[in-house]
Amino acid sequence: MLFIVGLVVVILSVLGGYVAMGGKLYVLWQPFELVIIGGAAVGAYIIGNPMSVLKHTGGAFSKLMKGSRYNKDAYLELLSLQYTVFKLAKSKGMLILESHIENPHESELFQKFPIIYNDHHALTFLCDYLRMMVLGAENPFEMETLMDEEIATHHHEEMQVANAMQTVADGTPALGIVAAVLGVIKTMGSITEPPEVLGKLIGGALVGTFLGVLLAYGLFGPMASALKAIFDAEVKYYQCIKVGLLAHMQGNAPSVSVEFARKALLSETRPTFYEVEEATQNAPSL
Repeated sequence: MLFIVGLVVVILSVLGGYVAMGGKLYVLWQPFELVIIGGAAVGAYIIGNPMSVLKHTGGAFSKLMKGSRYNKDAYLELLSLQYTVFKLAKSKGMLILESHIENPHESELFQKFPIIYNDHHALTFLCDYLRMMVLGAENPFEMETLMDEEIATHHHEEMQVANAMQTVADGTPALGIVAAVLGVIKTMGSITEPPEVLGKLIGGALVGTFLGVLLAYGLFGPMASALKAIFDAEVKYYQCIKVGLLAHMQGNAPSVSVEFARKALLSETRPTFYEVEEATQNAPSL
């Protein structure tokens, strides 16, 4: 939603300012300039990235349109789930979790927490480390190192799309110059035409430079920044899971483990102690 709002503000500001100072919008309608810049940008994106990045590009655009899903409600649910799992493990032993973590999408427990239940990667991350604890992993330091490595690897994979988009943003102004130069070449072929014709041709050529800079700094660059923010928010979600699990491994009470996890969150999405307390008291249980 914010992406759409920002895009509308950029377009209205640029075109509105242009019209306000007496510019004619039809002059900016140069579809072939856009074909040159856009087509070259897409081609360069394909050349410069492996198939894995190209496959994830569509999913990244979907995330961009929806924005980060990791808000305060998502964290309240996650902390409530952790509390429920830790309390169950403390009271009945870790083996009681085995049936849930082996088939998480059929688990009655996880189905009661829909946000993480529908987040395949986060649910898999949680269940993988709970499974290791069920199997007897007892060293929290080794577990932390392994978690950090997996989180870093996942973040690196996600950031490939954002970095590729930033590369497109960096190169688009140069592609605008390419379009402008081609427009000038076309103009030079009509050098014998009267000034009013040459003026239109030169103006059309300069639109290429305009479009290249506008697309770079008004669209592709902000898109890359927004994707990075979304992926960073996803990392924080995984870190919240990590901190809670490690606190539980060190023998803390469920409420203390959850408080450790809460403290790992950014202030803008971190629920208060009392909000977490209320949520855990009302958390679904088996």
